[in-house]
Amino acid sequence: MSQEQWVFAVLAVLAGLLALAMLVGAVLLAVRVVRTRRMLGTLGVGGKVAFWGALVYTVFPVDVLPDPIYLDDIGVLAAALLYLGRLVQQHRAAERLPGGPEPHDDHAQRPVS
Repeated sequence: MSQEQWVFAVLAVLAGLLALAMLVGAVLLAVRVVRTRRMLGTLGVGGKVAFWGALVYTVFPVDVLPDPIYLDDIGVLAAALLYLGRLVQQHRAAERLPGGPEPHDDHAQRPVS
């Protein structure tokens, strides 16, 4: 194998590993976004638009960058996670205020009748 072929092979392997790492990162972010779905009822229209918009953009074949490059998908998913996280914090802060909605504790024990 000549030196040019060796360099090309190494670069191809590195590009493949980078593409795989970006794909794994995009999938992990998508999973985190999907896990926030259970809170969508309390986050309002903005939360639902951010959630569904990020997922549709990620799976839609037409992107800003071609699909082997997942940087735009990662950016959209990360932005949606940040936005949804802020909405959750605002909602929880509003629950703690006097006169706000009653806080609910999912882990509270219920009396047995």
